Amino acid sequence: MTLIAIPNETSTRDKRTAITPENADKLIRSGAEVLVEAGLGSGCGFVDEQYREAGARVTDKLQTLLAEADIVLRVHKPTVDEIAQLKRGAIHISYLDPFNERALVEALKDRQITAISMEMIPRTTRAQKMDALSSQASLAGYVMVMQAANRLNRILPMMMTPSGTIKPARVFIIGAGVAGLQAIATARRLGARVTAFDTRAVVAEQVESLGASFLKIDLGETSQTSDGYALQLTPEQLARQQQGQADEIARSDIVVTTAQVFGRKPPRLVTRDMIRRMLQGSVVVDMAAESGGNVEGSVAGEVVEVDDVIIVGSGNWSGQVSRDASNMYSNNLFNLVNEYWNAEQKTFELDLDDDILCGCVITHAGEIVNESIRKQYA
Repeated sequence: MTLIAIPNETSTRDKRTAITPENADKLIRSGAEVLVEAGLGSGCGFVDEQYREAGARVTDKLQTLLAEADIVLRVHKPTVDEIAQLKRGAIHISYLDPFNERALVEALKDRQITAISMEMIPRTTRAQKMDALSSQASLAGYVMVMQAANRLNRILPMMMTPSGTIKPARVFIIGAGVAGLQAIATARRLGARVTAFDTRAVVAEQVESLGASFLKIDLGETSQTSDGYALQLTPEQLARQQQGQADEIARSDIVVTTAQVFGRKPPRLVTRDMIRRMLQGSVVVDMAAESGGNVEGSVAGEVVEVDDVIIVGSGNWSGQVSRDASNMYSNNLFNLVNEYWNAEQKTFELDLDDDILCGCVITHAGEIVNESIRKQYA
């Protein structure tokens, strides 16, 4: 019988868990044995007894859990020490940040671990139910707007009162991917006047369908990847974008930046000069602060004040709504395992020619098998 093990997350900032009791029950009914570390769901409201009731075993011995597991499921990447404790040939599924974690990937390769990176799940119709980046980004978009609204020195909706009419706050969203679209929708629900920009003009219709205005900036020819990600701009195009959005930033009460280039440093979209032009007490939220930042002056993991403007770089956005984030991430993991589960043999069947697995399997049988990662390391 295949043993699926789920350890606790070691991050003190992130309270998400990789598997909920509901999905533990589904895995067990599929024929797997499930072993979880004690306290697994405590950060998001699940207790050990719920896992036991689902049929899972609960242990407080992490070393035993890692050594016995055929499949390990988690949110964050393992440490090199944890990799050394894994059974050779085991499958490890989590976020890995493989473009920036060469030493970690090499350790997984040397231990002959089949490592699946949740960031690398392709954005295709078939893979949508496994797409953790999208599920977590949607929550991040909501959280970023709520954080900004809580820090802003005024309300978001228009309000008519006996003492006069309060105009709606102006919110500018840079980037209309999954997080950006959810940020737009959230700000609109709160009654703000919303404008958005994306380098992909094809998303203008989606922005406008949510009740926001699309800021038009002539960047010349731009495109997107087959997975729907925006391609990196040239320095000239980036300068045009900065110039074109400067006035919109200056008159905005809230600016939310969501531009990230997977595997690379994010573009600098909001400069110090732009921040100086904003009204005192305005709020800028930098989704990319932890990977280099879209905003000059943002600090990873912190909220700072620059020229009387609040800049939020807290990070761990979806982790701040850990209950829903855990439910969604757990569903993504269950759907991934279930897609390749052999019900008769009760095993996970690995097919490196599969259109999903060929994109997200990083190491296998002592080799780096992912083409993109091999090129990155060459």
